[in-house]
Amino acid sequence: MITRRKFAKISALAGIGMATGIPAPIVRSQAKAISANEKINVGLIGCKSRGWSVLQQFIKSPEVECIALCDVDETVLNKRSGELFGLTGKRPFMFSHYKKMLELKEIAIVIIGTPDHWHCLPFVDACKAGKDIYVEKPLANSIAECNIMLQAAKKYNRIVTVGQQQRSATTWASIMELIKSGTLGDVKRINGWANFGYGAGAPRVPDSPPPQGVDFDQWLGPAPLRPFNRNRFHGSWRMNWDYGGGLMTDWGVHLLDMALWAMGDTRQFPETVVASGGIMRFPGNEIQTPDTLNVVYNYGDCIVQWENNGGIQSGPWNRNYGVSFVGSKGTVVANRESWELVTEGKSDKPLTADLPPQPIQQDANQTHVRHFLDAVKNRKQPDCTIEIGHAAAVTALLGNLAYRTGEILKYDPQKQGFMDSSKANSMMTPIYRGPYIFPSID
Repeated sequence: MITRRKFAKISALAGIGMATGIPAPIVRSQAKAISANEKINVGLIGCKSRGWSVLQQFIKSPEVECIALCDVDETVLNKRSGELFGLTGKRPFMFSHYKKMLELKEIAIVIIGTPDHWHCLPFVDACKAGKDIYVEKPLANSIAECNIMLQAAKKYNRIVTVGQQQRSATTWASIMELIKSGTLGDVKRINGWANFGYGAGAPRVPDSPPPQGVDFDQWLGPAPLRPFNRNRFHGSWRMNWDYGGGLMTDWGVHLLDMALWAMGDTRQFPETVVASGGIMRFPGNEIQTPDTLNVVYNYGDCIVQWENNGGIQSGPWNRNYGVSFVGSKGTVVANRESWELVTEGKSDKPLTADLPPQPIQQDANQTHVRHFLDAVKNRKQPDCTIEIGHAAAVTALLGNLAYRTGEILKYDPQKQGFMDSSKANSMMTPIYRGPYIFPSID
């Protein structure tokens, strides 16, 4: 039995900082540190939604100046340029193609906030151009792209962080410390889930010409040629395999990352992966990714289970999304709103009647960016390294491949391939549409 006094002590862990987490990797970059008074010039690729939100966190720091914006949608580009001028009093350079933006030697950091299928090419080119990178999650839309991006970051000694901001939240670090302390006993099961209405896609509509000012051919980029459809464009692309991986690579990356963290970041890849699901609720919608999905990852001494349900807004523990760490003595349940600890045998009640679920740190986005900027200035590794982002993305992508192949998959990270699955191996690397070429490392 965990007493009230002990629980109060556990709750106090919420004040513990990132020092309680895993040690930072050895610093690889030998680039010159940025002095305290130097400006850090930033360029943003992909300005519509998440990229713009991340940039707003960057410009809260007085040493940061955004000098360039890049987007294939002229309307979005002009809108964000005007908004940036309103926030900072300065007009940025504007580009319709990222390669032109990377030619600006003044840029120190590139933010990549594009759809997932457009992460890899600008990332590798930014590494080659000597830029440090903040890339949104998931790291990429395929395992092969994740692998080449990891190689590029190492080869060119770049400071990279991935937008898995929970890695910078002290509350999540405290939860990991709690698990590490043995308070929960043996944790042999970790469950993650995400139930969101948008996971159902949208009702189908006819194809149409792209909006004025949109370079749709460039928006498609290396993805297959396909007519424009508004339900596969801004805000809706994620449920199509060519551009994203559904709820699995949207929320799964965040929550499976917490499972990897809880296991110590040492067992990055499972022994086996099996999945089942389908487009069961909304077969008439514009959707290719499953609206209903279960995935089981077997790590040998721990089972990690993933579940997502598109079109539903409720879920286990009265949370439509979250993660539960199930131990022999108790279970921790958490999402970005709150966390609670429930002792074994009392799973239907909070630990004590007068201690409500504990709040979660709400400024993780700003902290994540702040820590990344400090890492760039000091040439140290950030909270969510390229290795951490790589592991989380590949884990989510493994789940999608298990679903798409219908096979029990065994992934060999050393050989970067699957044992006994030619079908999964054939789906690891996307076929880039010409003139785009899958990147290589010089």
